[in-house]
Amino acid sequence: MSEPDAAPDTVASRPGGLAALSVAEAGALLRAGRLTSVDLVEHALSRIEAHDATLHAFVLVLREQALRRARQADSDLRAGLDRGPLHGIPYALKDIFAAEGVPTTNQSWLTVSDTAAEDSAVEGRLRAGGAVLLGKLATYEFALGGPSRDLPFPAAVNPWNPEHIPSGSSSGAGVAVAAGFLRVAFGSDTAGSIRGPAFHCGVVGLKPTYGGVSGHGATPLSHTMDHFGPLGWTVADTAAAFRVVAGPDARDPRTRDAPVGEGPDRLTGDVRGLRVAYSTAWYASDPATRPEIVAGIERALTHLDRLGAIVEECELPPYETLNACGRIILAAEGFAVHERDLRGFPRSFGRYTYQKLMPGAGIGASDLLRALAVRGRLVEDFRHRVFAEHDVLITACGQATASRFDDFPTDWPPPRLANDMQTIPFAVTGHPAMSLPIGFAGDGLPIGLQLVGREFGEANLFRAGAAIEAEFGRRDVRPPAFGTGPDATRRRSDPDAEAADVRR
Repeated sequence: MSEPDAAPDTVASRPGGLAALSVAEAGALLRAGRLTSVDLVEHALSRIEAHDATLHAFVLVLREQALRRARQADSDLRAGLDRGPLHGIPYALKDIFAAEGVPTTNQSWLTVSDTAAEDSAVEGRLRAGGAVLLGKLATYEFALGGPSRDLPFPAAVNPWNPEHIPSGSSSGAGVAVAAGFLRVAFGSDTAGSIRGPAFHCGVVGLKPTYGGVSGHGATPLSHTMDHFGPLGWTVADTAAAFRVVAGPDARDPRTRDAPVGEGPDRLTGDVRGLRVAYSTAWYASDPATRPEIVAGIERALTHLDRLGAIVEECELPPYETLNACGRIILAAEGFAVHERDLRGFPRSFGRYTYQKLMPGAGIGASDLLRALAVRGRLVEDFRHRVFAEHDVLITACGQATASRFDDFPTDWPPPRLANDMQTIPFAVTGHPAMSLPIGFAGDGLPIGLQLVGREFGEANLFRAGAAIEAEFGRRDVRPPAFGTGPDATRRRSDPDAEAADVRR
């Protein structure tokens, strides 16, 4: 299949064609009858076919199902039935979310043949909202692990440089959005698994407030740290996607009823009076932090000040305390989730996943209780030190650009699994946090910053993020064109693919 520039003709003349249309722009054309959902889906499928044999963003492409849903979306609009901001818009799911009749492999030999009996809450809301599922996206095994070569499908690669990882665990989501396959995708974030790929792939990634999006039907990792949310090419795309999936769900007692804030059409860049806190304590003096990141955050703060925001320095709790607290909780809860299989089928796990899960076996009840108590004090610390007087906190998201695949060897000694991301604090506290691109480092790879808000303060993240993005986001720059690369023989193209394709 050849890759069309765009359709219809009025859109084709624009640089980037259909891939350059925001969610709002595509939606307006759909509602005006100047574009169809089938156009968008066929264009996306052609880009996936042309480039994903190299990038491995998808583990499963639902071509025929997507076209059926696109035709239904078009029919509904012609009949005057508008289901919301993502009506007719293609998207894809990290392969931990259930979609009825579709495999949920979790990138694991343990679940590679599992097929969902019902939709996850996220998929159910997207389906009800008229959006069009294109397929399932690459993940680290069980949303943990790393870019292993001992798993059912190839690891996704960074579209800016295929010798580098896209980060994880929502790796395919970051790659698919950056490569222009999709404007929005959906992932999970337990310690940074949305914000990491967003940071390293140069897209926007939102970890909502804990309980802001239901996790029903999503494979768990850590019950008290799992978050679920969107990645998008722009802040407005991400805001539109968040509004569709956010809200309470009786099937997930973690969820709460709370406002989701302004729609993406209200993101004007006006930040006058917005109170912005910052602290460089966690990253600026650390030699692991690239100077371009420090400088980029400083430029963003100066820009907000120039636009009328009130920018003030604040004091943060020690990063080491937040990190240790999160690592203990994640290890204990992750081991509890997978204990039966770890004990019964340890060799069925990928190497990196096993390495990360097994330390949880040594964490006792008293250790976990102490960590949970510390978490409570940290939440109060942020409430009083930062968010009593400020709407948004700006800090580093990551300290370095994406690692190379060479940093993850296939033999001994074990790889260094150190993390240069500074995302775990807000998975511990549950505050909404968003990774926002702010350009590129000297090695040509993306960099970004992190915006954090009060509980259910996502609207302020979008407000500040849109203002920064307009000046520094470089949303006109995509990764280099991709060759077709080697045939991805282990990537299925249909949910009814032979089971032998995905078994050892």
